Amino acid sequence: MTTLGAVFRPQLAPERLRAVARVADDTGLEELWLWEDCFREGGVSTAAAALAWTERVRVGVGLLPVPLRNVAITAMEIASLARMFPGRATVAVGHGVQDWMGQVGARVESPVTLLREHLLALRALLDGQRVTTDGRYVKLDDVALDWPPPTDRGVGVLAGATGPRSLRLTGEAADGTVLTAGTNAAGVREARRLIGEGREAAGRGDGAHPVVVYLLTATGAGADDRLRAELAAEGLEAVPELGVAGDAGAVAKAVERLVEAGADTVVLQPTADEPDPEGFVRFAAEEVRPLVP
Repeated sequence: MTTLGAVFRPQLAPERLRAVARVADDTGLEELWLWEDCFREGGVSTAAAALAWTERVRVGVGLLPVPLRNVAITAMEIASLARMFPGRATVAVGHGVQDWMGQVGARVESPVTLLREHLLALRALLDGQRVTTDGRYVKLDDVALDWPPPTDRGVGVLAGATGPRSLRLTGEAADGTVLTAGTNAAGVREARRLIGEGREAAGRGDGAHPVVVYLLTATGAGADDRLRAELAAEGLEAVPELGVAGDAGAVAKAVERLVEAGADTVVLQPTADEPDPEGFVRFAAEEVRPLVP
C-alpha cells in the first residue's frame, strides 16, 4: 500500500507547525514531512515538537545537511527521537545546498565522500556499535551511544540524492532514498536503477530500499497559476509531467504515476505560497488518500 504524506514547508513560521501537525494527526494522514532549509527552521527541533504534539502521525525530516553536523550529534538526535517516539520518526541526511554550506563555512571539496562516511558511521552508531574511524571528514575515536535505539525496532537512515553518484551511494550506504519534487516518473525509474547498482556493488542484495518522492501539488483557487509560477521559479517548467494542479482525482493520478515508477511514499509538497496549509493537509488526508491504493 502506498504511503501518503504532506510537507510543512519552512516558509511558514515555526509557530504555525502545531496547528498543521494536529490536523495531520486528527485526519489520519500517514506522514508529515519537515525540512531543515537554511536559514529557516531546525529539523530535529521541529520534528520533536510535532511528535510531542501528536499521537500517531509519523514525522519525517528530509533532510539534515551533513556538512553542518558532527555525525555523533546526528546519531544522538535520531536515537533520542526513536526512543521517545518509537516508530514515528524518519530522518534523512544529505549534501545540503552547496551555496548555503558555503555561506556558513561548511562546504567540502567532496560532498559524496562526506555523505558516504557520515552514512556508514551513523548507521553503525544507531546499530549500537562502538565506532572508530579516521576518514577524510568523519573522525571518531571509540564512540558509542549510551542510549541507542532498541535493537528490536531498528532505525533506518534515509539519504536525499539527485545526481547519479549520490543515488548510487544511497543504494550502497543508506536504508532508503528521498527524491526532490524535481523528479517525475521517468526520474523515479532512473533513480531506482541507480540505487540498485549501488546496492549490488555493495553486496546488499535485493532487500527493501524505500523510495520517498515529493510531488509539487496545488489545489483550489489559482492552482494552475501557483504551480506554473513555482516550477518557473525553480527552473523546472520544461520538465514533463512534473507537479500537479487540480482536484483530488488529478492529484491521485499523479501519485499513482510515481508509485508505478517505483516510489513507495509520495509526499505532497504545497507551493510556497499555499494560502491554507491546514486545509492542504486535510485535502491530502480526506480527499486524496481514499483514491490512492
